[in-house]
Amino acid sequence: MSVEEQLRIIKRGSVEIISEEDLRSRLEDSQRKRMPLNIKAGFDPTAPDIHLGHTVLLKKLRTFQDLGHTVFFLIGDFTAQIGDPSGRDQARIKMNKEEIKKNAATYKKQVFKILEERKTKVVFNSSWLSKIDLQKILELSSFVTVAQMLARADFKQRFEEQKEISILEFLYPLLQAYDSVYLKADVELGGTDQKFNLLMGRQLQIACGQKPQTIIMTPLLEGTDGVNKMSKSLGNYIGINEQPSQIFGKTMSIPDALMYRYFEVLTDVDLEQTKKLPPMQAKKNLAKIFIERFHDRGQALKAEEEFNNIFSKRKTPSDLESYQIDKEISLCEVLVKSSLATSGNEARRLIKQGAVTIDEKKILDVNYIIKEGGILKAGKRRFLKIVRT
Repeated sequence: MSVEEQLRIIKRGSVEIISEEDLRSRLEDSQRKRMPLNIKAGFDPTAPDIHLGHTVLLKKLRTFQDLGHTVFFLIGDFTAQIGDPSGRDQARIKMNKEEIKKNAATYKKQVFKILEERKTKVVFNSSWLSKIDLQKILELSSFVTVAQMLARADFKQRFEEQKEISILEFLYPLLQAYDSVYLKADVELGGTDQKFNLLMGRQLQIACGQKPQTIIMTPLLEGTDGVNKMSKSLGNYIGINEQPSQIFGKTMSIPDALMYRYFEVLTDVDLEQTKKLPPMQAKKNLAKIFIERFHDRGQALKAEEEFNNIFSKRKTPSDLESYQIDKEISLCEVLVKSSLATSGNEARRLIKQGAVTIDEKKILDVNYIIKEGGILKAGKRRFLKIVRT
């Protein structure tokens, strides 16, 4: 494959490349010398499951993998103890090692729904960062100034608002940058919120006598609400480990305009041809792509049939997610804890709008108490089987 064709494939869904000319040169050298490039993307295991927002980078890693390059899936189990300050208006709550270890194990398991296991180098940055001594920290710190750190938008805002910024948070971009030095990264992938950290990698590589990595930035994927960044805490996510019917239903709920963005950054489908389809059909195709990728084609077709039954024939899904209760509990609490609503306010709004039913009986009382099991429905396509134990 020509370098120009490789570039075209790599650029799809990318927001910024620093620099494109540098990337072209690396690809030409790689092709001429028949030496694969080292491609790195890091993920701090701050949550137990991977969702579509994470897969934007994973998809880009897979692209490089398919082009014959060496892919490093870096699990930031050491840096997760600090917490990435990018885009934060306050310090992250520190995670304990056991929680990080547990999350890292699920990441390692789920990532191969997208990447090829035999072609993927899974690395944990604790394997080298935990061995760094104070002398090395002093050496690395000498390459960066406080002025540089405070020029960063999030740190600058917190400094001006007289909010705390710990020295530990200053170390985060430095340690992420050292990951690139250690792995001798040719290319690092990251979201647009990671630009400062990615550039720090280039700076540190130069200071350590290496050629600076090429940076490829991908967009932050909006969640199913079409407004906020996809996040489990906001309830606007599509998890890759979810049941096929859930993935299908959630995909069908995204705004039409956002659908094409999902197609661009998460699939290889021809966008122009897709835009010629009726939005409903295009969205069904998108849902099936996700389910085939994370489950299989048979389950994708079954999920589509089930969706059609729910949407047009008003039937209840056959593979409902269960929610167990061992005592009486408020309806609002169940809606929030099961992620059928993102907050208590949304739960109350859904109830007041008549969008919540239990066993097909509309519930309008925001203080309603669930005493027994039943089929809970919120909105048009979100179902939950409540089981009393």
